[in-house]
Amino acid sequence: MNTLIVYAHPSRESLNGAFLNAVQQGIGQNAASGEIQVLDLYEEQFNPALVYNKERRRRDMHKDPEMEKYRAQIGWADRIVFIYPIFWGRPPAMLLGYFDRLFSSNFAYRDRPNRIYPEGLLKGKSVVCISTMKGPAHYPLLTLNNAHKVLMKRAVFHFVGIRKVKFFEFGSMESRKGNHTKKLNKVERYFAGK
Repeated sequence: MNTLIVYAHPSRESLNGAFLNAVQQGIGQNAASGEIQVLDLYEEQFNPALVYNKERRRRDMHKDPEMEKYRAQIGWADRIVFIYPIFWGRPPAMLLGYFDRLFSSNFAYRDRPNRIYPEGLLKGKSVVCISTMKGPAHYPLLTLNNAHKVLMKRAVFHFVGIRKVKFFEFGSMESRKGNHTKKLNKVERYFAGK
């Protein structure tokens, strides 16, 4: 199983960086795992701004040469792992811009005549979302009606055909009582297949 890890945090010297290491260590312990690629959107200086105009038409976004590398990574991956903080109840703009630019028509989905929903073209892939937040773990559910999970699972991944989506959503991560080691071990064990 080929795994693409998309890292969307401004610093590798962070708790999110520790989760990145835990994922890599877990995959390394799993004999059934294949190859790994890591895409650090900040290190790569990915441009999240979606631009289309007379020269760059929306209908041609699936052929954008700036995005060829990223399309190839998604095509290669069987499993995609996203590691990111929750800012303002949602993933960072960097990650959302990655979706805006990459998950284009005729690459990630295709419109179907006389149908409400398009055909998702990324069927058969799975996604794991690992997110951290300062607030308590139940904050998104109790105050935002799980907006983060609804956005990621239904509006993004289901739309492009990815049905298998797992979440690790960790709260109180800036607290000394955040149980960091326990949560890091949980993620590592998951990817190790234990």
